[in-house]
Amino acid sequence: MKIFFDLLPIILFFASYKWAGSNAEQAMQWLNHYLGFAVSGGSVGLTEAPVLLATVVVVAATLLQIVVLKALRKPVDKMLWAGLVVVVVLGGLTLWFHDETFIKWKPTVIYWLMAAGFLITEIVLGKKMLRQMMGGQVHVPDPVWRKLGWAWVLFFASMGVLNIWVAYTFPTDTWVSFKMWGSLGLTLVFTLAQGVYLSRHMAPEEGAAEASNQG
Repeated sequence: MKIFFDLLPIILFFASYKWAGSNAEQAMQWLNHYLGFAVSGGSVGLTEAPVLLATVVVVAATLLQIVVLKALRKPVDKMLWAGLVVVVVLGGLTLWFHDETFIKWKPTVIYWLMAAGFLITEIVLGKKMLRQMMGGQVHVPDPVWRKLGWAWVLFFASMGVLNIWVAYTFPTDTWVSFKMWGSLGLTLVFTLAQGVYLSRHMAPEEGAAEASNQG
């Protein structure tokens, strides 16, 4: 359930973009009626309606995540607050200037913020955030955690570069599909590779205990 909650903005961005692509006239009319004041010139064109509608949806979805967490009195992650600021600023610029370039930079900015977070926390401060994220249940030597910290820094930095390369090289439809499937797929593969790497450095008795618990 938490995974779906975390992915909700991406899913809704993808779904609304695809819907508006098939119903551009309706999307354009809705945007002009309700958000004409938020765009330069007061009017949204037919071809730009899909990405602008998807931008509005992803801003609303990110805000909704925080509202729900607050209503349930659950802590709001700092990266979620940062994501809200980034999506509101870049989403607002996308709407006002009718320019999808701004929202295409959003994943890259988030990836680079996460890379910076891992760099500062894991490498500079040595707080072993990855170990804390795993509930302290995985015990491996400190150099292993440090290598994993560097791996996540490089992964997020590379994903930021890859996102913007796709955004500038391919049509918007391709970028939206990459944002939904490509980036998530690469993250899943990297996470699985991390699990394999950790399993090779766990103490034998710990690995046997985890295998017994899973069985």
